[in-house]
Amino acid sequence: MAESWKVAGTYFESCNCYAPCTCVCLGPPSDGDCAVLIGWHIDEGEFAGLKLDGLNIALFAYSPGHMLQNPWKVALYLDERGTPEQQQALGKIFSGQVGGPLSALGPMIGEVMGVKPAAIDYQLDGKRRSLRIPNVADMEIEALAGQDGGDVTISNHPFTPVPGVAATIAKSTRFRFTDHGFSREISDRNGFYSAFAYHA
Repeated sequence: MAESWKVAGTYFESCNCYAPCTCVCLGPPSDGDCAVLIGWHIDEGEFAGLKLDGLNIALFAYSPGHMLQNPWKVALYLDERGTPEQQQALGKIFSGQVGGPLSALGPMIGEVMGVKPAAIDYQLDGKRRSLRIPNVADMEIEALAGQDGGDVTISNHPFTPVPGVAATIAKSTRFRFTDHGFSREISDRNGFYSAFAYHA
């Protein structure tokens, strides 16, 4: 019998596409390829009775072209504050191995470049979100202001790591990733953020 699990909290991402990213509506990436960094913070979670509250996860994915037509290279970073058992549970959930929404990404992955513990600093500050991994990643996004000064959102988009939830559209103030032979440093590109809840 499969282990039951659930995680809920907040997520955000940034990529090298111009905002709003057309990949979420099944379009091609702005620059011909796509490099995306996704971060999650678990407010409440458990895996087969093991608590996962307060832990962070990050995923880097690279596609050399259209994300639905080319195999991805991915790297997964697991909160080093977690016990080995908690890290193992996070690895299973956020790689899609144990079902849930992220299992849909499995067929798109061509190469797993690495899975490792890391010091992941995940911060929420009003309409800003930031994530830092020492010597690997430094990402910050800020929500776009709409016509009335409120958030600009997108919902029911067909391609997303958080199905069924409206995403706030943002822009990056910085995006740096250096690991596994990749080196990207950009800004003023796409970002999304929202709450998330996964279970299986």
